[in-house]
Amino acid sequence: MTDREKILGRIREALAVPAPHPGHATTTSTRPAAEARRWLPLVGETFDEQIALFRANAADLRADFQLLASRDELAPRLRQLAQAEGWQRVASHGGELAQLGCDALNLPVLLADQSYDPLALEACDVGITGCDALIAQTGSVLVTSRSAGGRAASVLPPHHVVIARREQLLPDLPAAFDLVKRKYQPDYPSFISLITGPSRTGDIERILVLGAHGPKKLTVFCF
Repeated sequence: MTDREKILGRIREALAVPAPHPGHATTTSTRPAAEARRWLPLVGETFDEQIALFRANAADLRADFQLLASRDELAPRLRQLAQAEGWQRVASHGGELAQLGCDALNLPVLLADQSYDPLALEACDVGITGCDALIAQTGSVLVTSRSAGGRAASVLPPHHVVIARREQLLPDLPAAFDLVKRKYQPDYPSFISLITGPSRTGDIERILVLGAHGPKKLTVFCF
């Protein structure tokens, strides 16, 4: 038997076993959150401990995290960033916090949750989105196609700006997965992603390159 015949035989064998529809399996491999936390990095219980951990992780990941005293600080911080980088066009969506950020900038806005020209999106300098949560344990931003207005605004522009509230800070990954389940089950979004720093790769000679497969910069504003 050739390798090709072996591969096709295994495929036929697998297809002979009916697969359950998503969400209807009779068994599950998921483990309780308490069990998962036994082997995950420890996270403090207070907000100050968790925000400090998120800040430290974000710095290690080369992401810019800015904790604001109030939402009133958002507009001047965004304008300062836009002027420093010479933003001309913004990609965003209809979410409340994303719109709050766009309103602070006197710039053309492309809404990625509506019909748009892909070439126009490629010309945007920044994508401004909301998120589902910030995860202290890993310094990650949890986004879905609903919280970020689809997939493209958080991926295609060279700079991704996330706007979040303090109450969106979660301690760890089990809490994040529980949030997704409580918020979206049974109608899950088509896109769920953990953004852990700017896009990066080290494939070539183990040299770290930012922006290889997505945004080169990640900025998180939290108030």
